[in-house]
Amino acid sequence: MQKPSLPKGTRDFGTIQMARRNYILNTIKGTFQLFGYNQIETPAMENLSTLTGKYGDEGDQLLFKILNSGDYLKNVTENDLQHGYKQTLTKVSEKGLRYDLTVPFARFVVMNRNELTFPFKRFQIQPVWRADRPQKGRYREFYQCDADVVGTDSLLCEAEIILMIRSVFKQLKLNDYCIKLNNRKVLTGISEAIGEAGKEGPLCVAIDKLDKIGWEKVKEELVERGFAAGSIEKLAPLVKLEADQVGKLAFLKDFLAHSEIGLQGVNELEEVFRILADMGENLDFVELDIMLARGLSYYTGAIFEVKVNHVSIGSVSGGGRYDNLTGVFGLSGMSGVGFSFGVDRLYDVLEELNLFPQDSVQSTKVLLAHFDQKAFVYALGLLKEFRAAGIKAELYPELSKMKKQLDFASKKVIPFVGICGDAEIVANKIALKNLETGEQESLSLEEVIARLK
Repeated sequence: MQKPSLPKGTRDFGTIQMARRNYILNTIKGTFQLFGYNQIETPAMENLSTLTGKYGDEGDQLLFKILNSGDYLKNVTENDLQHGYKQTLTKVSEKGLRYDLTVPFARFVVMNRNELTFPFKRFQIQPVWRADRPQKGRYREFYQCDADVVGTDSLLCEAEIILMIRSVFKQLKLNDYCIKLNNRKVLTGISEAIGEAGKEGPLCVAIDKLDKIGWEKVKEELVERGFAAGSIEKLAPLVKLEADQVGKLAFLKDFLAHSEIGLQGVNELEEVFRILADMGENLDFVELDIMLARGLSYYTGAIFEVKVNHVSIGSVSGGGRYDNLTGVFGLSGMSGVGFSFGVDRLYDVLEELNLFPQDSVQSTKVLLAHFDQKAFVYALGLLKEFRAAGIKAELYPELSKMKKQLDFASKKVIPFVGICGDAEIVANKIALKNLETGEQESLSLEEVIARLK
């Protein structure tokens, strides 16, 4: 008999895990709606032509491809096989699982542009798939919660992203984290300032790994990517810079003095900080990180990354501004900005820090228990009243010993048991037992409903 198993990098979620996930998802969803975002969904699969070329070469390697149905090899020739997988791929696979929610969103905007009101704010909570090497905090199937606004250049959107992240983390009781902020224009300016104009793409891919592999390894990768030794040395002061926000901005203005686009990026960062100040907000948890790159090739302005401190999980949120994403689908001049929460990583963080509230796993509020068939029938009538009052209630379905019924409630983390017996039937009452304190009282149905609500 075959032993059942799961593909690596995927997980089942039981009832407790789902309750906790919904606690996270409902917190995020409520915050998105508070800031004026409306929900959409897109298909799990997209045409490969939609996905490829949007995430850089490394991203394209991580796309899960879907084989064409039927005889998927029928159009493949011996010559195709000799020229490698790229020539063969287009003949055996036309679709792929989505890698993120941003590219499908751009495709959605272009296809529905005549029906949408711009600026268009949307949020999306769906799974994505990446053919990555599974490890702690990194899965092949995971949920993203995206919020994007498209059709405006206003930096108010960037400021509100910071506010949404802080709001969600406050509600989740996370109070030791960092929202790292940079601007892709600054990175373009840096590539110009070190004498490598036009190579900001490979520069970003390399320095995006700075936290993971360290400066020495990043230098080796830059050499492999064709960066001159002198250029790499000019980059070193930026990597080692230690200063506050004001100091970093001043350093960048001097370093990028001859780069128009670089200075534009610095001005945009300063404008985001000004907007927050004008809103009466501070810069708590916000850090200007001039080496923050994020390897995705479609970012053109602000870029974000969020990490919770003192946990074993990597980044839990990230995003940025993109000016040209809809352009590849035939709709130019449509700037957008967005970010994403990684729900699975947030789950691991809250679990590691023991921050899930106890009531997040509760589904049923009261279990009706009974001694015999007569009490079972009595409880059936009560069950309807509890549910009509909006109280999550269930009735133990079998005639069993009271201890078994109480154990059932304890294991399901049901806080109250309504015991029904002959005395309760005669008095038209319920013996309400608090499983946490052990206290038990005889109350009317109305009194129990008031107590539980």
